Amino acid sequence: MGTSYDEDVIAWANEQAALLRAGKLSAIDIEHIAEEIEDVGKSEQRELANRMAVLLAHLLKWQYQPERRGSSWQATIREQRRAIEVVLRKTPSLKNSLNDPEWITGVWADAKSKAIEETGLDVFPEDYPWSMEKALDSTFFPDRPQ
Repeated sequence: MGTSYDEDVIAWANEQAALLRAGKLSAIDIEHIAEEIEDVGKSEQRELANRMAVLLAHLLKWQYQPERRGSSWQATIREQRRAIEVVLRKTPSLKNSLNDPEWITGVWADAKSKAIEETGLDVFPEDYPWSMEKALDSTFFPDRPQ
């Protein structure tokens, strides 16, 4: 066998891809290939959760620090919404996360931690206050003057 998974994962991956393309299925490292495939999905899930936490943290900052609102925060909010839309378009099955209470709780905890760290405030609601649809709505800014 060629390069081991633990020795050099990139060389291993290239060798495994070549074996698959050549139809040499009996020579492939099935267990590690399965792990790598699962990791691809986990990476996409992490990206969605991280982007959502950044978005929610900025929405909190927008709501609780109106005197500091500016174009930089607006740009971050817009960019996260755009990036989340791309992730969901690329991997539509991740839309299910937006309705998963456990996932929302975890993302909300991360968002609050980010907002507390960035603002020094510890006044944010314990429970997630908006719907996911509202948070992702390009026109939504909490307590934004009309």
